[in-house]
Amino acid sequence: MRFYVRKRRQAPAVIIVALIDILIVLLIFLMVTTTFKQQPVLKLALPESSHAQRPGATERPPLLVSIDAQGSLRFGPDARPVTSEGLETALASAISKDPASTLAISADKGAPWGQVVRVIDAARSAGLKKGAINAFMKATALPLE
Repeated sequence: MRFYVRKRRQAPAVIIVALIDILIVLLIFLMVTTTFKQQPVLKLALPESSHAQRPGATERPPLLVSIDAQGSLRFGPDARPVTSEGLETALASAISKDPASTLAISADKGAPWGQVVRVIDAARSAGLKKGAINAFMKATALPLE
C-alpha cells in the first residue's frame, strides 16, 4: 500500500496590484478619449463683461468672425483669413444655407474698433439678424441689437 502525501493547496488570492494597474490604464484611456472644450485657433485677449449671457448648450454653433490686434479678419472655426469684401460674400453664402444663423464676433482687446463696425455692417448687409460679441470669462456674448 502506497500512501501519497497530499500537498496542501493554498487558498485562491486576488492580486490587488494587477487590478490597480488595470484600473489606472482604463482611467488613462477614458481621460484621453473624452472630448475637451474646443479652443479657438486664433489666440485673442478678449475683454471682460459682467452683463453678457452665456449661450445655451443646445444652440447651433454661430458663424465665427475673429479680429486680431492688427485688425486682420478670420472667418469660421478654422480661422481662415478673409478680407472685408470676402467676409460679406462668405456670410451671405452661410446665411443662404441656414437663414437662422447667428454671428459671433471675437475681437482682440486691442483690435481697431472700426474693423468691428465693418464686420457688423457686413453681417447686416448679408442679411444676418442676430449676432454677439464674445467676451472673456465673466460673460461670453453681448447682443448686437
